[in-house]
Amino acid sequence: MSPVALSLLVGAGATALGLGPAAVCAWVLARRQFRGKSLLSAVVMAPLVLPPVVTGLLLLRVFGRATPVGSAMAALGLPVPFSPLGAVLAAAVVGFPLFVMTLRSAFEAVDPRYEELSLSLGVPPRETFRRITLPLALPGLAAGLVLAFARGLGEFGATVVLAGNIEGRTRTLALAVYALLDSPTGEAPARQLVLASLALSFGALAAFEALNRWHRRRLGQEDDVRR
Repeated sequence: MSPVALSLLVGAGATALGLGPAAVCAWVLARRQFRGKSLLSAVVMAPLVLPPVVTGLLLLRVFGRATPVGSAMAALGLPVPFSPLGAVLAAAVVGFPLFVMTLRSAFEAVDPRYEELSLSLGVPPRETFRRITLPLALPGLAAGLVLAFARGLGEFGATVVLAGNIEGRTRTLALAVYALLDSPTGEAPARQLVLASLALSFGALAAFEALNRWHRRRLGQEDDVRR
């Protein structure tokens, strides 16, 4: 596969893989008070401050072929090291903190009185989340999806440690640019990949800003209704 196509698949896969866990963590951090909340927040945010190479090494220690988890996944036909799944997993973990931060802000922006009213009317918590919380937070959730996708497009350090730099298999856009820097004839193709990376990144960020504006407008309309 071309590096651009592979990066798009890795970004989409990382976003899909992180959506469920990120939504759960974000909702718990936004709506629940419990002992250990600060610790959970620190663990979730850790990939944001750790060097990506360190994150990749930790993932390799967990999902390596010689580890219990890695060998079990390999037995199921899902080997992680030096595979496209490894690239997806690395991008998902590195982008997870940004995903959670955006989703948490979206949940915190929803007025809890709507949820309390729904619960007081006998609507179960899951139905309240599906019918009240999720629709109101939808623009923020969509912005989180776009941001996580954009982060997955540019992942490098954790990917090269966990998935390697295998042409046509795990060589994403960032890895391809890095590989071309060592080639005497790599300047022209590297320039093309850099332009493609800029176009994809700025397109994703423009979508993120548009969704943020949509979310702010909705919140402003809700404030007007409450007043």
